[in-house]
Amino acid sequence: MVLAQPELRTDLEAAAGPGAGPLARSRELAGLLAWPTTAERDRHRAWDPALFAELARAEPGPSLTGPLVPAALGGGGGTAAEGLALLEGLAEGSRDPGLALAVAVHAVLATVPLRAHGTPRQRERYLPRMASGEWFGALSLRQTHGGAVAPAVTARPAPGQHAWLLTGRLDLVAGAPVAHHFLVVAAHQGGGRTAFLVDRATPGLLVTEGGPAAMHTCPWGHLLLDGAQVDDGSVLGAVEGAATEVEPLLAVLDWVYCSAPWLGVMRALARDALEAARGRELFGRPLAHDQATRFALADLATQVELAEGLLRQTASRLDDGGALPLQEAAAARLFVSDAAERVTRAAAGLTGPLAGTGDGLTERAHRDALFLSRTGGGAQVLRPVVAASMLGLG
Repeated sequence: MVLAQPELRTDLEAAAGPGAGPLARSRELAGLLAWPTTAERDRHRAWDPALFAELARAEPGPSLTGPLVPAALGGGGGTAAEGLALLEGLAEGSRDPGLALAVAVHAVLATVPLRAHGTPRQRERYLPRMASGEWFGALSLRQTHGGAVAPAVTARPAPGQHAWLLTGRLDLVAGAPVAHHFLVVAAHQGGGRTAFLVDRATPGLLVTEGGPAAMHTCPWGHLLLDGAQVDDGSVLGAVEGAATEVEPLLAVLDWVYCSAPWLGVMRALARDALEAARGRELFGRPLAHDQATRFALADLATQVELAEGLLRQTASRLDDGGALPLQEAAAARLFVSDAAERVTRAAAGLTGPLAGTGDGLTERAHRDALFLSRTGGGAQVLRPVVAASMLGLG
């Protein structure tokens, strides 16, 4: 019924010319490659490696698998703002929050800490293959809370060797079934924390599948580390330096870039609602003539624009350098989480309880928006971060 995608594609083909920005290009690419199979992949909880490979090698166009990897290492060499736009466009064109989350985790959360804190050898080994899509990087979304939650993995020195033994269990690992390596934060006996790059082939590491009842098209799994041995070359950043290096960065990246796809999802929902308002009648009059409907459409547009402003402002702070924008990122995630639920409910009301969007976007968004609000630490972590920054408490 309400599905403006065919018309959208025509508009995008015109828009995505030589001067088109990353948002328009990724939106068009996702509409052409991903959207036709989104409903089926979601229904079967399926990850499509061929689709990921197509997104990785699409030319000419955006670097969806390594937008923030330096060009010298095979990536897009883009800005933080451009990375945000790529993920927004991917979600809007594909109408698939799960796929967009998987790409965000690989292309941003798993790569940027490597770019920022990796040794030259680590960057040269991992980043070109990650940018090309050959190697998928994964991590647990339980470890992106900025150190607010104690790590579920412990690290101790391997006797007589320049190595570490990692023990513990991680769930909610986005990308686990298809990952080449994992970013793992582990706690030491004395209380310090260190980040490690753990290859899938590491002895003592077991990867199993399984995940939440949401984000069906993201590949989910668990990690079991039973004395998994990694050498000193696997340490990311300084030993016991994760609390000030990798963890705050992961938190900001999660709060901003795992929220970015929801700009695209909300825009798609708002477009569906607008088409419904134009096409449906109530008591013999077009729904668009109803004042309550017009107010609801205005509220949808306002929520989307405010969410976009907060995220783009935070991305600009990342591009400017300097201190990590923890307060801005946390505030943006709080707002986007709430806006996603509000927009989904309002759009469902306008499209009608019996109508569906044809590809199930409203149903997916309702289910997956709840997931968004519970991850990133949720309000229990985000509100204290904002308040602490306001009060100058660090």
